[in-house]
Amino acid sequence: MSHSIDVVLKNGTKSVIRRFTRDDKERVAYMMSSLSEEAVRWGMPPYTRHRLERGWWSNFDNLLALVAECENRIVGYAQIRKQTHPRRKGVGGFLIYLHQDYHNLGLGTEMTRTIIELATQENMHKINLEVVADNEIAVHVYEKLGFTIEGIIKDSYYGDDDRYHDEIQMGLKLSENP
Repeated sequence: MSHSIDVVLKNGTKSVIRRFTRDDKERVAYMMSSLSEEAVRWGMPPYTRHRLERGWWSNFDNLLALVAECENRIVGYAQIRKQTHPRRKGVGGFLIYLHQDYHNLGLGTEMTRTIIELATQENMHKINLEVVADNEIAVHVYEKLGFTIEGIIKDSYYGDDDRYHDEIQMGLKLSENP
């Protein structure tokens, strides 16, 4: 992906998916701060600028990230954080967040498909993710794009409903050898 990809969403809205840059940090932080409770229901809030800088963006050289823009604002963020230990060569962890106004429009699917293509071009070996089992839409999208369930972590996510939920570990192998 050299520049950007134009996408038409299910509602006819046009979006651009492109590589995340350091100049996008403020706009991504703003998007994350504007997410509704429903949008982060299965996430790990709060998403403060400090947490994003320290947790997500602390090692920019090992970050493969995308943003989605609609009408000149960032409405989606996806990343693969590449593992740095030699024993984890070519393996990375995936996450994605969409602004609530852009759920169920195909944007998450397109962003995930695009980041898989980028990881393949960068000769990554495997992408891993964890998703709350009750997040059925996300699980369906991941399976549709080739991820498989590799394990279940019982009662490991405490939800806003004051209950523990299972998490599913999923993976997508991109190559046979690193």
